[in-house]
Amino acid sequence: MFLRGLTSIVAPIQRRSIMSSQIPTKFDQLFKKVDELKPDFIDVVAQAVAIPAVSSDESLRPQVVKKAHFIVGQLESLGFTDIQLKPLGIQPPPVTNPNLELPPVVLSRYGSDPNKKTVLVYGHYDVQPAFKEDGWDTEPFTLVVDEEKGQLKGRGATDDTGPLTGWLHVVRAHREAGIEFPVNLITCFEGMEESGSLGLEELIAKEANDYFKDVDAVCISDNYWLGTRKPVLTYGLRGCNYYQTIVEGPKADLHSGVFGGIVAEPMIDLAKIMSTLVDSDGKIQIKGIDEMVAPVTPEEHKLYEEIDFSVDELNKASGSNTALYTKKEDILMHRWRYPSLSLHGIEGAFSAQGAKTVIPAKVMGKFSIRTVPDMDSEKLTKLVTEHCDKEFAKLNSPNRCKTELIHDGAYWVSDPHNAQFSAASKATELVYGVKPDLTREGGSIPITVTFQDQLKTSVLLLPMGRGDDGAHSINEKLDISNFINGIKLMGAYLHYYAESKEN
Repeated sequence: MFLRGLTSIVAPIQRRSIMSSQIPTKFDQLFKKVDELKPDFIDVVAQAVAIPAVSSDESLRPQVVKKAHFIVGQLESLGFTDIQLKPLGIQPPPVTNPNLELPPVVLSRYGSDPNKKTVLVYGHYDVQPAFKEDGWDTEPFTLVVDEEKGQLKGRGATDDTGPLTGWLHVVRAHREAGIEFPVNLITCFEGMEESGSLGLEELIAKEANDYFKDVDAVCISDNYWLGTRKPVLTYGLRGCNYYQTIVEGPKADLHSGVFGGIVAEPMIDLAKIMSTLVDSDGKIQIKGIDEMVAPVTPEEHKLYEEIDFSVDELNKASGSNTALYTKKEDILMHRWRYPSLSLHGIEGAFSAQGAKTVIPAKVMGKFSIRTVPDMDSEKLTKLVTEHCDKEFAKLNSPNRCKTELIHDGAYWVSDPHNAQFSAASKATELVYGVKPDLTREGGSIPITVTFQDQLKTSVLLLPMGRGDDGAHSINEKLDISNFINGIKLMGAYLHYYAESKEN
C-alpha cells in the first residue's frame, strides 16, 4: 500500500539497487524482510511522531519524557537488555521552572558477545517546535504517508525520529529473518539535542569507562545527503561560536520625537559595529581569523572535485539565485571547510508589525562564526571581542558596549578511509548501487567530538535523509525510499564493519 506512486520519484541509483540480483544471500534475506515489514516500521514512526517531544518548550517536557518511555517499550519488545533511563538532573537557567528536570538518556544493549565488535549508535528523540499555523500543510505531529509523492511528512520524520527508529528496525529485521546480529549494539538516545544537548557531555565522560567501556565505534544518523540524488558519508563538521554584542545607554526606551537627534542611540552604534564584521561577499573582516585556517591540501581538493553537486542545487535549496560562488569546489569549500560569519538578529529592538517610533535603551546583536581546523575557540573569542571593542571606540559614543561568547562547539574531522567509513561505503554500494560521496557539513553536532575524545574511537555520520527534507522547517519529510533503504544501509554497514580487520 505504501509503494503506490513511489516509482516516479525514486532516483535511478535506487531503482538499480532494488532490482539488483547480485546481493549476497544473507543480505537478500535481510532486505526482503525489511521490505516485508515496511508497514510496521512506518507505523512505529507514526506513533513516535505523534508525541510532541519539543525540548525547548517547558510545558511539553512531560511529552519528551513520554517519548523516552515509548522508546524503552520498543527496546523491550525487541529483546534489548540493561535498559536504563539515565537522569541528567535539573535544567540550568534560564528556565521558568527552577525544578525542571532534563529528559533522560536512553541506554540499552543488544548482545554482549566478547568475540564481536561493539557499536554505539546515537540519536535524539526530541524535536523542534511545530505549529500548523506556521505554514504546515498538515498537522505536524500527525505522520502523513503521502503515497503519491512517496514521503513521510511530520515533525521528526527526518530529524531524528525516523533515523533513530531505523536502528530498532534493523534489529527486528534480523530477528524475524533468523539472521545472527553481527555486532553488539549500544544505544545512546537523548532528549535535549535540539536544546544544546544539556548534560550529555558529562554523561558520556562518566560512562566512558563504564557503560561505554567496550565501544569500538560510534555511528550517528542525524544529518543528510548533500542533495537529493546521491548518498553520502560525512567525515567533517564545522564548529560554531555564538556571540552577542550588547550596547546600552538610556535608562529606558525613549520616544524618537522627543529624544531623536539629541541622545546617542544604542541601535545606531550596534548597527555600525555589526556592519564591520563581514562584507556582502561573505568575507569575514576580523583580522587574524584567516591565519588560523588550515590550508587545503591537494588530496582534499580532489575529494571536492569528485562530488556530485551544482550551483543549481544550491539555488534550489535556498529558493533564490543568490549564490556567492558558481564553481562547485568553491561552494563546497566555503560551506564546509572555510569559516563563515552570519548575523542573526537584534534583541531588544522593535520587530513587530506596525510603526513604533521607539529608541531602544539596550540592544543585543547576535552573530555566530562557523569554525574549522585549526581555529582555536579561545583565541577566536579574543579576536572577536578586540575587534568589536576597537570599532566601538571609533564611534566616540557615551553608550556602553561589550561583546561576549554565548556558547561554542568544536569542529570535527575524521579519516574518511578508516574501517568504519570503508564498511559504510561498501554498504552504500550494495544498497544504492553507487559509491557514496565523501562530504563534510557546514552545521555542527558538538556531541560528535565528545564521543570521539571521551571514548577514544572513530565516529561515522551515516545520513538517512535527503538534502531537501526540511529539518527544522515546515512540512518536514523523509522519502519512503530513503527510510527503507536507510534501514538496509544501517544493517549492511554493521555486517561489513563486523567483518573488517581493524576498528
